[in-house]
Order: sequence, then structure tokens, then C-alpha cells
Amino acid sequence: LVPTAQEQPTGEMETQTKSPDAHPDAPPDYNSHFVAGPPGPAVPPTAGYPGGLPMGYYGPQLPSAFPLYQPTGSTHPIQYQPGKYPGPNQLIPVPWMPRPSPMPNCPLGLEYLIQLDNIHVLQHFEPIEQMTNFETNNRYDIKNSADQMVYIVNEDTDDFTRNAYRTLRPFVLRVIDFMGREIMTMQRPFRCTCCCFCCPSARQELEVQCPPGATIGFVAEHWNLCRAVYSIQNEKKENVLRVRGPCSTYGCGSDSVFEVQSLDGVSSIGSIIRKWNGLLSNMGDADHFDIHFPLDLDVKMKAMIFGACFLIDFMYFERSPPQRSSR
Repeated sequence: LVPTAQEQPTGEMETQTKSPDAHPDAPPDYNSHFVAGPPGPAVPPTAGYPGGLPMGYYGPQLPSAFPLYQPTGSTHPIQYQPGKYPGPNQLIPVPWMPRPSPMPNCPLGLEYLIQLDNIHVLQHFEPIEQMTNFETNNRYDIKNSADQMVYIVNEDTDDFTRNAYRTLRPFVLRVIDFMGREIMTMQRPFRCTCCCFCCPSARQELEVQCPPGATIGFVAEHWNLCRAVYSIQNEKKENVLRVRGPCSTYGCGSDSVFEVQSLDGVSSIGSIIRKWNGLLSNMGDADHFDIHFPLDLDVKMKAMIFGACFLIDFMYFERSPPQRSSR
């Protein structure tokens, strides 16, 4: 037997048929014929986090949410280049140089330099400096000739020091590898420039530590009337190499070449070249350096030439934001 609907009086049927017209402002009821289906399968929470992932962490089931940076000391490699923010549903992986195996008599993190004879130092362009006249920490990307990331270099200087001393400021540069580890630290102490240029207390100096806390050498400025001259020293402050710059570092339309030579100046070891980037070289503070050295050069000397590049950048090519006139 098939049950039939209960018969209703004719008056009630007409009332139900005309009820929408009687109340034209009443919203329609779309759920009147909704029938709940069977429950779906329960998704277990991610392992290690009771109740799901905590705030700020992203799981693989969310394609549009991804971490851009890894905290320092993380055990996971960095996946994305700093300063490059992919859009929603768009992953932009940055190719990193393959991690070499540890080598004897080589400081941790410098194994990359053993395989390289050329690296590129690319400074990030900071538009906020041009708009607000506020000096920010410098950031650099270090790449090899195959355009693979090797290191990330971040300046760690407080706001007051940066904006009070500008290009003469003491600074600390931290070199980070693809695992987020600080493998090298470069420190520049403050030197008074109001003294005579030939006074040793007025000469600039950079200390390179690898690993942080273990000094491997110094980059010391030498007074010269015509050009920039530096000596690259070991941890005992013994001169090993010298860097000889051009007579003028403010050339317009051409590269500035700093030659790395032996102490007697006869042999050419390598070079630090500040590339000319057109209008960006004058308008923005985003320098590009090419560093060349022999493949079989001692890895500590490679790190010292790498560190000399940053002292040269701060002394000759770091441009402070324009200051507004007091009038």
C-alpha cells in the first residue's frame, strides 16, 4: 500500500496557495525541502598538534597559504627568496645551490665557496628610504654564476645608529645559508673621521668571523692620496693580500674595479667589480657587485675578499636618503 497525502479542505489549500502574495516582503524559505545527507569522513588533525595546526602555521592542504621565510636556526631549508612575494595560488621556488658535503679544515658553511670562483652580490632596493628619508637595514642576495642562491646577508643595526651615523655607522652583517643558520658574521667598528686621514684611528676596518665568534681575518683600510687601498689580513693581523681601487669610484656609466693583488702588486689574484646599473645606480641604493677569485684559493681568503666587498660598498657606494632642508 502506498500512503497518500491527507486530504485537506479546499479553503486551506487556497490559503496556502495565496500565502506568498499575502506577504510579499517575507523572505522565501529555501530550506523547507532540505534533507541532510550522510556525514562525511572525519579528517584527523595534523600529527604533533592536538586539535589542528596552531595560528600562523600552514598545512599542505592549504594551497594558497605558504611560508615565505624560515626562522633562524630552523632545520628546514628556505624555499622562497626574500623580497619576492608570490601571489595567491602561485608558488615561486628559488633555486638554491646544492648543499656540499662537509670538508676537512673548512669552517662550517664555507663549503660553498670551495666550489665557486665567481659570486654576485645583489643589494635589495628599499623604496621606503626614498619616500621617508629613513635609513633601513641593508639586505643582500648572494648568487653564483648559475643564478642560484648561495647566501643571504642581513644588516643588524639599530634605528638610531643607522640614521644618526648614516654611511659612517658601525654595523653587523649576518650571513645566512639555505638552512637559516648564521654561518658568518662581519663587524665594522665606529671610527672617528674628524681626525687626520693618515691617523690610524681614522682608518676603517672590518672583522670577519666564521663561525660567529671565531675570527678568521680583517680587512684594513690604508691611507692613500689618490685611490682606495685595503689589506686583507689573517686572524693574527698579518697582511696576506691587498685590494687596490680605482682613482675615482664615482664613475658615471662605467664599472668600478677593485683589483685583488699579491702584497708585492705583481700577481693579480681576483677582483671586486661594482657593476653600473644605469639610472638605478644613481637614483636608488641597490648595488650589484661581481667578485672573482681563483677556484683553488684558500677558502678563508675567499671569505675575506667576500667581506671586503661590503666594506667597500658602505664606504663608497652607500647613499643616504636625501635630507630635507631646514628651510
